[in-house]
Amino acid sequence: MQKRLYQIDMCSGPLWNKILLFALPLMASSMLQLLFNAADIVVVGRFAGTEALAAVGSNTSLINLMINLFVGLSVGTNVVVARDLGAGRNDNVRRSVHTSVALALLSGVVMMIFGVVMVRRLLVWMSSPTDVIDLATVYLRIYFFGMPANIFYNFGAAILRAQGDTRRPLYYLTTAGVINVALNLFFVVVLHMDVAGVGLATVISQYVSALLVLRCLMREQGPLHLDLKKLRLEWPVVRRILEVGLPAGFQGVLFSLSNVVIQSSLNSFNDPVIVAGSAASANIESFVYVGMNAFHQAAITFVGQNYGAGKTRRVDKVALECIGFVTFTGLVLGNLAYFFGWELAAIYAPGEPDVVAQAVLRLGFIACPYFICGVMDTMVGVLRGIGYSVVPMVVSLVGACGLRLIWVATVFPLFRSPATLYFSYPVTWIITGAAHILFFLLIRKRTYARVRGAGQEACLSVEGLHPAQEKRAER
Repeated sequence: MQKRLYQIDMCSGPLWNKILLFALPLMASSMLQLLFNAADIVVVGRFAGTEALAAVGSNTSLINLMINLFVGLSVGTNVVVARDLGAGRNDNVRRSVHTSVALALLSGVVMMIFGVVMVRRLLVWMSSPTDVIDLATVYLRIYFFGMPANIFYNFGAAILRAQGDTRRPLYYLTTAGVINVALNLFFVVVLHMDVAGVGLATVISQYVSALLVLRCLMREQGPLHLDLKKLRLEWPVVRRILEVGLPAGFQGVLFSLSNVVIQSSLNSFNDPVIVAGSAASANIESFVYVGMNAFHQAAITFVGQNYGAGKTRRVDKVALECIGFVTFTGLVLGNLAYFFGWELAAIYAPGEPDVVAQAVLRLGFIACPYFICGVMDTMVGVLRGIGYSVVPMVVSLVGACGLRLIWVATVFPLFRSPATLYFSYPVTWIITGAAHILFFLLIRKRTYARVRGAGQEACLSVEGLHPAQEKRAER
């Protein structure tokens, strides 16, 4: 019963309906997770003022910078488990599950200690405005106490996604989301705790969702079952996770680092209205992004399983169908966000027309062409699913992060305005996305030519051949 309810057969039959079955619950759960942050922003904006709104909202890029390395490691977990499931290597799946959970718990504790100790210094390095740095420090210090739960949830959800289960994480986030909203209102409106209240509500809700995932894995039947007594770091498994996850994490860190530079440039205007407007827009954009990101995650998992099973033709189909879905989703959601931008931004900053105007300005540059970023990410997911993780990291370093930093250092001083900073996003998406597509086409052409010459099925990457071919490739 459990298999029929929560697993998806990714290696046979039509793909489009299964991709949607996978992606739509993931999209809903990701948007629900964003509502945690949106609830923080809305409540603090309505009941604590513009400075508190800027203190909470301006931390997004820094938070992403700190956790993206470990979110990338969870991508490695997803790929490793999905490929082993596709190949029928259940013993490897069990080892990967227990190693991943141990790695998540260790990483969460390390990040919590680092964040609590270093948070104010990090904000100073970001040139956080002097009138919000104290409030921002309070919020971030509390937020980092939730890191063990945050990272564990991401790893646990990645394990469940490897078998196509995106529905139970949705149920768990629904429960946690209701708790988060209720606690936000109680701590801020009733107890007048301002940014400390929204931070505490977020942390509590994160631990609720993490505990629900833990309970799910402990009750799971089959190779995904978690036994706490068997938790350990098995270094061969850690190495496999790191081969995909570490470059993926570094890529996320590099993107976040460039966004931190953009945020620091916005902070240099020393205008809370610009910072608050950008924060409100960023939260609206996030809903568009996670809508597209669901198909990026689908690409990783579907490609991983089919690659593990040696079905490379289905890898092509997964890539094409995910690109089609992500383009449609990005165009629809991005343009709707801009069209209703004034009304949406007013939710975050009621009675603040200048803040709303700044938010709409940013939406025009980022939300409308956001589908390009979705295509770029989906191609990265395809490459990771077949075992290529270093190359996307390098391409992103040069194409997106490097160019964005060059833009801030050269173009921005000549045309000093928020619009100049925002325009750097679509420019770098186009260049980086084109590079990812070109690399995939080059890999595919060479590998498929070799397959036709040998008269047998091969995989797309020497880094991760089908199990029957791995030892020969190592020689």
